[in-house]
Amino acid sequence: MSARPGKRSETFTTAVAEKKLKTGSGSRDGAVRAGGLVAMIVGVVGAFVAYQLSLGYEDTRDSVSAQILATAFLALAVLGVGLYVAGALSQLMRLWLLRQVVESQERHDELVAALREGRS
Repeated sequence: MSARPGKRSETFTTAVAEKKLKTGSGSRDGAVRAGGLVAMIVGVVGAFVAYQLSLGYEDTRDSVSAQILATAFLALAVLGVGLYVAGALSQLMRLWLLRQVVESQERHDELVAALREGRS
């Protein structure tokens, strides 16, 4: 059985503090995620408004132009999703890498201790 999730979290936090590892988030992660969120909202709202405007035009050329604009706004929304996901994944990968560093250092310390005991 593994340790309690809370206990593992406390152990991890303690190990990071003892080893004085840098734990801050990336300088641009928050800005990328916020920009992605704004792009998603603007894209969806803009696409909806442009499409609703296209329904009111009697001239086919104006209607098609508004539909193209709606498609461009949808592309902006998809770009926003990509930016948001990239920011979230970079934060997750940073935490994963920090966990790998801590576990690797612990294994290294155990190996060194075992080798020293073997020599004595």
